[in-house]
Amino acid sequence: MVSCTVKDWQGLVTGEATLDLRVASEATASGILHRAVVRQLANSRQGTASTKTRSEVRGGGRKPWRQKGTGRARAGSSRSPLWRGGGVIFGPKPRDYSQKMNRKERRLALRTAFQGRAEDLVVVQDFADQLIRPRTKELVSAMNRWGVVPTDKILLIIPQRDEMVFLSARNVPNLRLMTADQLNVIDLLNADWIVVTTAALEKIHEVYGE
Repeated sequence: MVSCTVKDWQGLVTGEATLDLRVASEATASGILHRAVVRQLANSRQGTASTKTRSEVRGGGRKPWRQKGTGRARAGSSRSPLWRGGGVIFGPKPRDYSQKMNRKERRLALRTAFQGRAEDLVVVQDFADQLIRPRTKELVSAMNRWGVVPTDKILLIIPQRDEMVFLSARNVPNLRLMTADQLNVIDLLNADWIVVTTAALEKIHEVYGE
């Protein structure tokens, strides 16, 4: 269990929140996180790279020259892989790179990644009502009051999509906005700061807690 201070919109400490998730043991944590990261990167690949073999390249049906008597090397087609404009040997073809991982392991990796970033976690009160209209400048000022460096990579976790928060955050460089039920291991590990609202933290315990 990890205790975190809760800050309001002005950056003042108003209370404490607890982070209590079941995580992997120290012996297996790095392995399961590695598998989760490799799986996510593999599943994000399109797998649409494609090249043509000598049987798929247009042309080359006629023998370029007779078999003997020219002094040149024998050739049966101008679309041989040895020729310019010919086919490709062992080139990529469309394929599925996706990898499978058990649901329990995926959730365990996610909980381990989240609780492992407790030192860089900033818990704030819900601030959607503070943004009456889209104001990027106000959001950046609030992050400064929370002790977050706006130029660093920031992951902002909210309970559900809010239009004003979305419009205020979309122009902040290196800021990634995400709802509590859409977390992933790579974003949790890649961020320098993780800012989460109290409602989002409750939802994380509700969705991922066991």
